[in-house]
Amino acid sequence: VKITNSLDSFNCLITNWEIGTIQLYEEFKILLLNTANEVLGIYNVSKGGISSTIVEIRHILYIALKTNSTGIILAHNHPSGNLKPSSTDINLTRKIKSACEIMDLKLQDHIILTKDNYYSFMEGGLL
Repeated sequence: VKITNSLDSFNCLITNWEIGTIQLYEEFKILLLNTANEVLGIYNVSKGGISSTIVEIRHILYIALKTNSTGIILAHNHPSGNLKPSSTDINLTRKIKSACEIMDLKLQDHIILTKDNYYSFMEGGLL
């Protein structure tokens, strides 16, 4: 699968998400990309509760580097169905972007998804 826009990201993610639990608990995943923006894999970073999950930046970078990825797309769901990024979502994304820059990885987007729709940080001007 080649990612050319946020809709491609959403479609790839939603087909690999457990739709039966998307409204029950929050999960955080990353799309791992090569230089041609082809998906090398999807990694499940964490599963949490109804309103949050723990995300360790070092772990994300470790997985990206170990898979020889050149780019990543962050993704998490909002069980509430609200697509608006929280201040925690925005701050975490900024920290991950800074860490990626140091390691010469490209953070291409952060997708918040629900069972029916998504929000792109890139398209929303937050990345």
